[in-house]
Amino acid sequence: MSLTTSITAPARIIRYSAANALADMRHMYTWKTWTFGWLGRMLAQVTFFAVFGHVIGSADQTRYLLVGNAVMTCVIESMMVVVSTTWERRVGTLTLLSAAPAPLSWVFIGRSLQWPASGTVTSLVALFGLGPAFGVSWRAGQILPVVALVVLTAASTYCFGLFVAAVAFNADGARNIISNATYLLMMAVCGVQVPTSYWPDWVRAVAQAIPLTQTLKAIRSVSGGTGPALIPACWAVLLGIGWLVAASWMFRLMALRGRRSGSMGTGA
Repeated sequence: MSLTTSITAPARIIRYSAANALADMRHMYTWKTWTFGWLGRMLAQVTFFAVFGHVIGSADQTRYLLVGNAVMTCVIESMMVVVSTTWERRVGTLTLLSAAPAPLSWVFIGRSLQWPASGTVTSLVALFGLGPAFGVSWRAGQILPVVALVVLTAASTYCFGLFVAAVAFNADGARNIISNATYLLMMAVCGVQVPTSYWPDWVRAVAQAIPLTQTLKAIRSVSGGTGPALIPACWAVLLGIGWLVAASWMFRLMALRGRRSGSMGTGA
């Protein structure tokens, strides 16, 4: 296989899968239901947590909670990859995909790209739309770095979510529980609600391996001007790549196991 073919083949499969993801998004939402349903729900959640800081009269705490929970909205959406990865099994196409010569991971990388894309928009609306209402203002020079870091958060979390989805590949009935439990744990330990220093050393060590911890650190640095954002952003890129490689390996393992056991078309 030539180098050109080895690059274009995965890109073509991912592109076709992404088109499928876009079709799913159009089927699930109209602009009205997305704006007043999903976006409204996420903005209400961010407002709920930001109000705590406002009630105690702490501008710093208000900023901390608003930024953390606004960024968390793109994580919540990106982690929906755990749910949508199982859709191929539910609609009966997984058997056909497993018989194809291309790795399953190429299909699933593009299969759920609607979530990080939608999540990025949600987070940016929360940060730049709700922020001023709670005294969190943004200078012109901060906007582009924050946008880039939110995109990085959604993308790197999506890579992490792909790994979780591959691990939960055969647990169709528990897909919602696994997705929700994972992002709630991330919300607790990655610096969204409280600093990571609140937790014991071993919890902090686990949190450092999750991209959200690094990107949120970078966004807070840009927001408050408290330190360099480049180092944690670079760590997030490396972690995202690492989780993507791990997800590809896990999908390959699950596909091999499913072919051997004949369970690719069932929930077993």
